[in-house]
Amino acid sequence: MELHYDGDQGMKDFIRDNRKEFERKLLDEAVQVRDKVDQINIIGNINLLDNAYNLALSVVQNKRDEVTALGTKEGVAWAGHSLTLAFKLEWIQAIRKTLWEFLYEYDKEGDKLSQKDEYYNLQIKINGLVDEFFRSFFLSYSSYKDKLLESKNKLVESLSAPIIPISEKISVLPLIGMLDEFRGNIIEEKVLNDIGKKGVQVLVLDFSGLAQMEGNAIHFFMKLLDGITMMGCKAIITGVRPEVVPLFIEQDLSFGKNIETKATLQQALKDFLEPK
Repeated sequence: MELHYDGDQGMKDFIRDNRKEFERKLLDEAVQVRDKVDQINIIGNINLLDNAYNLALSVVQNKRDEVTALGTKEGVAWAGHSLTLAFKLEWIQAIRKTLWEFLYEYDKEGDKLSQKDEYYNLQIKINGLVDEFFRSFFLSYSSYKDKLLESKNKLVESLSAPIIPISEKISVLPLIGMLDEFRGNIIEEKVLNDIGKKGVQVLVLDFSGLAQMEGNAIHFFMKLLDGITMMGCKAIITGVRPEVVPLFIEQDLSFGKNIETKATLQQALKDFLEPK
C-alpha cells in the first residue's frame, strides 16, 4: 500500500489522509459486499464506505458514544430495507481487518506502538469498540424487525376481521379467502369485542368471498354464532357458496333457528335498511 505519512500524524489523521486507500483496501477484503455497495446505497440509502470510514475514525479516537450511535442508526436502516445480515457480518469483519492493517502500517512508519503493553491495550480498545458497533447494530436491527413484525401482525389481525359499520346498529363482516383456526380465533375475539363496545344489534356475516374453511375453523365459527346471539345481537349469514355448504353437512352442523340466512349481502341490507 502506498500511504501518506508525515511523521506527526495521529491515527485519526493517518486514516483521514489515506481515506481512498482505506476504502480500496476495504472493498478488496469484502469480496461479496463490494459488488453490492451501489445497490445497497440505492435500496437502503446506506453509504457503506462513508459509514465504515466514520466508524474507523470514531474507533481510533475511542468515541464509544459515536460508535454506538453509528451502529444503532445503521441497524434501523438495514432492518427497514430487508438487507441480509450475511453481508453485514462480512462487512464488519472487513472493516476490522482493514483497520488493523492500517494501524500496522501506521506503527511501521512511525514506531508509535513499540511498547507491548501499549499495543495490547490498543488491541483491547479497538476490538472492543468494533464489537460495540456490531452489538448496537444487532440490537437495533432486532428491535426494529420486532416492531415491524408486530405492526404487520396487528394489520393481519385487523384485516382478518374487518367489521364495517353500515348504520348505527348494523355492521357487516366480509369473510374473504380461507378461514382457518388461527384466523377463527382472531375473528371471534374481535367480533365479540366490537359488538360489546359499539352496541351492534345486527351483524351480517357475508360468505361470498370465502373460498375455503378448515374443519376446526367451522366449529370456532359455530361458537362465534352462539356468542353473537348471547350478546343480544342478531346474526345474519349471506352469500354462502356451494363449495362451502358440504363442509357444514359433513360436520352435521346447521346454523340453527335463531340464525337468519340470505342469498346475498344486498338482499340482507335491503331488508333492514329500506323502510317497510
